[in-house]
Amino acid sequence: MLRLNFIGSFRAQGKIKKSFRNAKLSYLKRVRIAVASFYFGMGLCFATWASRIPDIRVALQLSDADLGTILFALPLGQLTMMPFSGKLVTRYGSHRLVVLSLSMYAFCLTNLGLATTAWQLALGLYAFGLFGNMNNIAVNTQGVYTEQLFQRTIMASFHGVWSFAGFTGALVGLAMLALKLTPFHHFIVVGIITLSLIAFNYKYLVKAKEKRKVVEKKKLFSKPDMSLIWLGIIGFGSMASEGIMFDWSGIYFKDIVQAPGPLIVLGYTSFMIMMATGRFLGDGMINKFGRKRVIQTGGILISSGLFTAVFLPFLIPSTIGFMLVGLGVSTIVPTLYSIAGKHPTIPPGEALTAVSSVSFLGFLMGPPVIGFIAELLGLRFSFAFIGIFGIIIAFLVPRIKVIQ
Repeated sequence: MLRLNFIGSFRAQGKIKKSFRNAKLSYLKRVRIAVASFYFGMGLCFATWASRIPDIRVALQLSDADLGTILFALPLGQLTMMPFSGKLVTRYGSHRLVVLSLSMYAFCLTNLGLATTAWQLALGLYAFGLFGNMNNIAVNTQGVYTEQLFQRTIMASFHGVWSFAGFTGALVGLAMLALKLTPFHHFIVVGIITLSLIAFNYKYLVKAKEKRKVVEKKKLFSKPDMSLIWLGIIGFGSMASEGIMFDWSGIYFKDIVQAPGPLIVLGYTSFMIMMATGRFLGDGMINKFGRKRVIQTGGILISSGLFTAVFLPFLIPSTIGFMLVGLGVSTIVPTLYSIAGKHPTIPPGEALTAVSSVSFLGFLMGPPVIGFIAELLGLRFSFAFIGIFGIIIAFLVPRIKVIQ
């Protein structure tokens, strides 16, 4: 029988160790690089999968509806792990869980390239979702701890590294296509890169374990703090917009914009460049204008960008539209995670789980839903439907007290 309590060996000790709090700035910078490397590895793995979706779709002869159905396996895996990720991170330490989860995330990626039938791909995506959720909570908990060490806002820059990894994944995907490598061999190369990042950086992760500040025994599915739910709803709208860019931007440029040849990836690439740029500049923008104004502006940009691509489905306007979407989503989720990680009574891992549980439903369920809407009403209508979410974000932000 499998030993199900193996994770007990990852038990952590105490809160952030004093050696980190008293460390020299040069060492803290190395810690920041290490944590950023894990964000990069996670983003690279996901972008690698996204970059080969059109090829896998053709190889398995899937329709829009078929692809939409199979893509549901990924959010199902995420949903399965959601009740446990935060508790595991809180109990055993994010610095160990992030190593375990990212290693398994890369392993699951390689298995996606072996799928020859729809059910095999769905099973692989389910496992990919399981470890993706665990890694998301663990790496963002590391981000919160690192931000505490620097005592200033740096979360957006970590997500900027994730976005840069997405752009890198797209470029690597183009190179692999040029070399005519199969998705499996492509995924193997990326898996090796990810494991190398882990090997060179794991020992610099922040050693910490949060304990509950309010001692009370809660049920596994107890109702979370409503302020975290509202943050999650804002994140849902942002990540739904982000999700369709990953899974459907290439198809939109191919079928609707009818971009020639290699320019099919222009929409995705322009989106990723602007999202990464916005995240690297985001911390400064937040410090200057405040979280509320930045998130509101992001919502307006999301809607403006998607509606531009829908009503002007030509190469240049659509590219500009996708750039606006990238800029709009860039700072929203990092800001929400930063707010959640500083909750006064809930450990960062569990607070992040509450917010990301709602947010990632948008990221993971948006693309499959788009497939069904596209099958019924067309891809342009489905993009317009997601465009409404940006308006909702701009409307809700002033009404959520925890966003200052």
